[in-house]
Amino acid sequence: MIHLVLGGARSGKSRYGEALVRQYTALGFDACYVATAQALDDEMATRIAKHQAGRSDDGVEWKLFEEPLALTATLARLAKPGRVILVDCLTLWLTNQLLVSNHQVNDEPAPTEWSASDFVTTTSTDKALANWQAEKTAFVDALTELEGVVILVSNEVGSGIVPLGELSRQFVDEAGWLNQAVAALADNVTLVVAGLPLALKPL
Repeated sequence: MIHLVLGGARSGKSRYGEALVRQYTALGFDACYVATAQALDDEMATRIAKHQAGRSDDGVEWKLFEEPLALTATLARLAKPGRVILVDCLTLWLTNQLLVSNHQVNDEPAPTEWSASDFVTTTSTDKALANWQAEKTAFVDALTELEGVVILVSNEVGSGIVPLGELSRQFVDEAGWLNQAVAALADNVTLVVAGLPLALKPL
């Protein structure tokens, strides 16, 4: 069973995803948390620490897996009947994939640190996009084969101002298309706004 949880920044989407997990653990499921974020700067490290602190006393015995890139293989390895997996989040995974793809195309090592300005100025190429498209296709195809319950958290980034910069606009486009592809096959899709969940699928 696939449940996609969408929302903007500070919408409450992660908290809602964690609440869904608690519903399953109350039924006897074990819980895995797959984190795609990387603590590559102080601000992101602080964000991650806050998320971790919030989970430390929520009553769930989480098994934590940090996976910024190989999300498809990780889910295939972890998913099984009687288990609920929370992935937070798909858009950070997309960011990691685009950064790595662009650096690979330019024969550069993958970055060990990056900032928003690095992401915006990275050269975009057709080959980098092709690498991402192949990764996305493999991911979406694999979702249909997963056992147990997988809850995917993702940012809804297309409702604001169109960003400046080619790669920033590319990111918004790719995030929207990724969300559409996952939503098309998901059993449930929920949009969280101001902490309130709105069921999009099933209606």
